[in-house]
Amino acid sequence: MTPRRPTRKPPTRTAQPVATTLDTPTPAPAPASPPVPAAPEAPARPVAGADTPAAAATAATADGTAAARTAAARTGRAAMAAGGTGSAPAGSAPAAARSGAPAAAAPPRPREGADRVPGPAALEGADRARLLAGEHHDPHGLLGAHQVPGGVAFRALRPQARAVAVVLADGARHPLRDDGDGLFSGVLPLPAVPEGYRLLVSYDGAELEVHDPYRFLPALGELDLHLIREGRHEELWTALGARVMTHQGVAGTRFTVWAPNARGVRLAGDWTFWDGTGLPMRSLGASGVWELFVPGIGEGTLYKFEVVGPDGHHALRADPMARRTQCPPETASVVTASHHTWGDAAWMARRGERPVHEAPFSVYEVHLPSWRPGLSYRELAEVLPAYVKDLGFTHVELMPVAEHPYSPSWGYQVTSYYAPTARLGTPDDFKHLVDRLHQEGIGVLVDWVPAHFPKDDWALARFDGTPLYEHPDPRRAEHPDWGTLEFDYGRTEVRNFLVANAVYWCQEFHIDGLRVDAVASMLYLDYSREYGEWAPNEHGGRENFDAVRFLQEMNATVYRRCPGVVTVAEESTAWEGVTRPTDQGGLGFGLKWNMGWMHDSLVYVSKEPVHRKYHHNEMTFSMVYAYSENYVLPISHDEVVHGKQALVSKMPGDWWQRRANHRAYLGFMWAHPGKQLLFMGQEFAQGAEWSHTDGPEWWLLADDYHSAGDHRGVRDLVRDLNAVYAATPALWERDTVPEGFQWALGDAADDNVFAFLRYDAHGAPLLAVSNFSPVVRHDYRLWTPQSVPAWAEVLNTDAVRYGGGGVRNAGALTRGPDGVRMTLPPLATVWLRPA
Repeated sequence: MTPRRPTRKPPTRTAQPVATTLDTPTPAPAPASPPVPAAPEAPARPVAGADTPAAAATAATADGTAAARTAAARTGRAAMAAGGTGSAPAGSAPAAARSGAPAAAAPPRPREGADRVPGPAALEGADRARLLAGEHHDPHGLLGAHQVPGGVAFRALRPQARAVAVVLADGARHPLRDDGDGLFSGVLPLPAVPEGYRLLVSYDGAELEVHDPYRFLPALGELDLHLIREGRHEELWTALGARVMTHQGVAGTRFTVWAPNARGVRLAGDWTFWDGTGLPMRSLGASGVWELFVPGIGEGTLYKFEVVGPDGHHALRADPMARRTQCPPETASVVTASHHTWGDAAWMARRGERPVHEAPFSVYEVHLPSWRPGLSYRELAEVLPAYVKDLGFTHVELMPVAEHPYSPSWGYQVTSYYAPTARLGTPDDFKHLVDRLHQEGIGVLVDWVPAHFPKDDWALARFDGTPLYEHPDPRRAEHPDWGTLEFDYGRTEVRNFLVANAVYWCQEFHIDGLRVDAVASMLYLDYSREYGEWAPNEHGGRENFDAVRFLQEMNATVYRRCPGVVTVAEESTAWEGVTRPTDQGGLGFGLKWNMGWMHDSLVYVSKEPVHRKYHHNEMTFSMVYAYSENYVLPISHDEVVHGKQALVSKMPGDWWQRRANHRAYLGFMWAHPGKQLLFMGQEFAQGAEWSHTDGPEWWLLADDYHSAGDHRGVRDLVRDLNAVYAATPALWERDTVPEGFQWALGDAADDNVFAFLRYDAHGAPLLAVSNFSPVVRHDYRLWTPQSVPAWAEVLNTDAVRYGGGGVRNAGALTRGPDGVRMTLPPLATVWLRPA
């Protein structure tokens, strides 16, 4: 929070009167020493400061003139200013600005030449008080140039300036009167408001000629405001936030923010040392949007909004629509513009050719910061696409992507929904990574978290001093599990913020899918709440109808605007119709994580083989509901951390048996109806849980590790599973219809054996047989259809090259009168095709 600037006491000396005619007055004498900023208060959290390249460059870029750049280069920053002026010389920057903390607002030092006798254009009374307090809704009605009787009145708010003059198109300079508190005014006998006038602002050691931000019309159109009010702006990021643009022929940045309950909003940045006094924003009416176009401000500039709540409390807030942020723990937003040129046209043109539920879909889940710790987006683009392509995965799922404050996390407490995390680079760097993955034929999913957001006081929580993004009823807002806040899905602007965000990632970053986290927590009002801790809906039930309508709108909008994109729900209950189309009453997702299959199958394989017969139904029950939704089978990050153990470590037995179980389970999973997802590290059977600092245990694959062959064998199996899977339509073409599956043996509990057939659209089968017992079963009889006279192995997880014992079925297996007889390797899965 930036403290409110106290009103300055009247100066003790009287200035020479400032002329209000075209005559040039005698300038007031300059003081002997520069102003000394007050010592800053210690902030509760670090806020962005002048420790970035943008801060050093702002004074030069803030004004387009060579004179300004020369002055900035000579002095570093001119005294604290706003709207494209410089700041104090580099050596005199307040400690708060250098460290990133908001500087306490000190009263401007009385200047020689200041005269508190009101001039013809002086601002007095309530308007002056509200403007200086940052609580005026229309600063453009007070500042800038306005036609008055007798000429044109000019007013400027330039804290810490020694003098301000108006510069007309012919080069004539007309000094303004110093009214105190950083306000300057004067009336010039002009017939009309001059176009393109500039301000000459003098500081200690610098004199800068700049455009006046308060001479510009609103840079946001009526259609944008209408759509925002209606909650239907599907490209909201083009209207709100910081956008570099040319407005009325002048280059600068338009700043807009939605804060409907604020008394006032001011812009603060690294070029103002985080003091927003000189840059009050105007309210654009019933939309709740505040706007200011600042000439000369460009890419790389750090900024925040100083929001004055209904109670008069001032708070520095990051931009909810920021498309780039500082690297945490710094919290400022960054002005940005994209310069990336996409090279994935071929991918984008064909990605929607086949519905995803009828296509091969195997996903490698990646925690980007720890996959190869220390690599940036661009460095990852050199190694990740090649690795994923080599293993044959069709997609990657990336986490975390949106900016979040806590690094050792999955990134599910998001503070900047429109900004890729700055830990790994810029938004264009992230686009480069997506582009390279597409060029290698790999689709990209990102984890998306519309369920909740953290309470950080610089982010979304009580953004304008009231519950804005969160529900006003604490029983609907407070999330008991995570100490976070839930969105108010019933508010049109909030729903628009999230729906547009889903479109943003797909449209601007060419993302191919959104995996939506914690959907169940959105759907139920009593999620993780005890009796009396939740408020029922209008029908007395526990369903959150606002969340339902939001999810339907989000899915319908994404599928309409972004052909070929898939949305995936992490929904852990039996909510009906998660992947049913919205026009049929469903939520409209393309796929749903099959949490039931994941839980049941992991329970089964974690048992000793002698006990598995008592849990046989854990592996068969999934087929009872397999076609109720379009499913993904996830062995995700959630299943291999926080004491749950890595996949291979869940398995019983010695090291050989654990690896064999691991391989057999993957073979069973890839053949089971549904799409596949595997978290990084499980593809080579690392034994340790995920570590955010160390990432996967790549050293297990190194030549100098004595058991590297064991881990390479598992990785070779994953590569072959994906290759055979992609080449076998029976394994994916009819994933969502019962005609694509048939049990060959589903009740062999005592043997720990499962066998089933998969069929493609033309009836071509694949036979999958899993033996989850540690014994070889010779001459084992299985029923198979008479239409297939013989079978041949196409994949065997007990192959020697995978680290197995090499028990296999050589040659063709001919079907006899009672079916086919084969040898079942121990703790192994075998796939067979018609010979």
